[in-house]
This record gives sequence, C-alpha cells and structure tokens, in this order.
Amino acid sequence: MIPNYQEFMRPFLEIAQAADGAEVKLRDVINQIADQFNLSEDERTETLPSGRQSTLDNRIGWARTYLTKAGLLEVTRRAHFVITDRGIKALQDPNTLINNHYLKQFDEFIAFKEQKNDSSSTEKASTEVIESSANETTPDEVLRAAYKQINDALASDILSRTRKVSPAFFEQLLIDLLLAMGYGGSDEGMAHTLGKSGDNGVDGVINQDPLGVDQIYIQAKRYAEGNNVSSGDIRGFFGALNLKKAQKGIFITTSEFTSSATQTAKDLGMRIVLINGKELAKLMLRYNIGSRDEQVLSLKKIDEEFFEV
Repeated sequence: MIPNYQEFMRPFLEIAQAADGAEVKLRDVINQIADQFNLSEDERTETLPSGRQSTLDNRIGWARTYLTKAGLLEVTRRAHFVITDRGIKALQDPNTLINNHYLKQFDEFIAFKEQKNDSSSTEKASTEVIESSANETTPDEVLRAAYKQINDALASDILSRTRKVSPAFFEQLLIDLLLAMGYGGSDEGMAHTLGKSGDNGVDGVINQDPLGVDQIYIQAKRYAEGNNVSSGDIRGFFGALNLKKAQKGIFITTSEFTSSATQTAKDLGMRIVLINGKELAKLMLRYNIGSRDEQVLSLKKIDEEFFEV
C-alpha cells in the first residue's frame, strides 16, 4: 500500500540532508523513497484516475510542495531542491513527526493553506473542508474523490430513470449512445431500431460503413434491478446473430448478467459484448446521453520549462 503524502515528508528531508548541502533531484528522491518503503513495481506504476501521473509521484510531489511552502526545502532550479536550516532543525529530533500539524507552526505555511490575503469567506470555508478531509490524501485526491462521489450519484439516478422509460425510447436511447461513441459515423441514418415482432430478438443495428456491409447488432433488455439476464438470453441472442450472419453483437441491460450468462458469452467467443446497468449509466454520463455538462473544472500545474533560464 502506498503511504499517504505526509508519511513522505521526513524521508524527503532526510534524503535532502544526506546530500550535505548539494541539491537533490526530485526523480532521484522519488526512487529512493520507493526503495525505502519497499514498494512493489505495481505500486510504483499505479496511476491516478486521469492516467497522466503515478500516485507515488503525486503524493511525493505534494510532500515536496508543503515542505517548500513551509520553508524546510528550497527550490534551486527545475525539479531540484536543497534542504534549508529550518529543514535541518526539523530533523534533529528523530521522534519529531513531520506532517501538516508540524508545518502549521510556520507563518509561510499557514498563509499558503489559508490564503489570508486574498481569499473570500467561501474560499476559506472550502480550504477548511479540504484540510479536514486531507489528513491522508492530497488535495487533488480529495477533489477526485468528490468528483467520483458526484458521478456515482448521477449514474445511480440516470440508471433509475432509464429503467422507467418506454421500450421504444430505451432502444432509441441506445442508438443515440452508440452514435455518440463513434459507431456508425456521424450519419444518423446509419443506425436504426428493429424492435418489432419477429425480429428474432435483435432490437437494433448500427451500420459501420456507408453501404452497411459491416454491422453491429444490439439486444436491449430494460430490466428492473434484480431481474438479471440469464445464459438462455445470451444463447438466444447468439442464435439471432447466426441467423443474420452477423459477426458482432452488443447485449445491453439495465440490470446485471448472471455468472452463467457471462460465462456463456465468453464460451461463445468475443462476438458478444456485455454491458450491464452500471456500465451503461457510466457511458451515458461520459457521452452526455440524458445528462449535460454543468461546469468544467481544469486542474493546472506549473510549467517548469517556462521558468527555466
């Protein structure tokens, strides 16, 4: 398990102190700390949900930021640091726990956390919430956790609403989703529903080329929670695909697939993709089907190259 960012503060300072006045490179510090904590390769390469940065880099980076803001480290150049006299003093007692509470004795750190000079009361309140929530997690991890919580609630709501729409509306919803995902190109005429009696269980089809040579067939089951799709449903859809000489099929439900249904789909090969209710709701949120963007927040970071001289 990767330690929280505050647990990296003392090791970071100790590595900087061991350099005996010379600067240390952030990447070297990260590697040494990973070795000290005996982190596995998976832990070293585990990434944040964005996939753009490793969790380890992110947490050690925040430890470095807080130590720098408190005056225990000093930036010398891009991604290079030296320990300050204040940092050396902090390490004198090996029993001293260096964390956010310790750093609060320094005015610079308090100013950084509270932004006293230019924060509105709303911003200060937000800072306090993050501070109380971030004893073990970094501020951006708190933000991402809040984002996930909001999206999970929205996914639950959108799935509940989807289960209540009419069959025709549901089938068209799925066509709209697949078009938004890039299937069938941009031409709405390349997708149509087939939800009529005698359709051999196939509810819709997406043409992936202008001539309709390559098609994806869709089976849609708007089931209530607990009414799970069985292996018999999967075999029936597989038979319908064979009748149409189709090579690809997507089976979508607002409930779940039984374990035997999942196994049946695997045994029949990779021709049938299964999408359960939770996955459907996440896709609808991602492609704004039944939802819309209310506000877009961008996480910024310093462009180190800009400040290089």
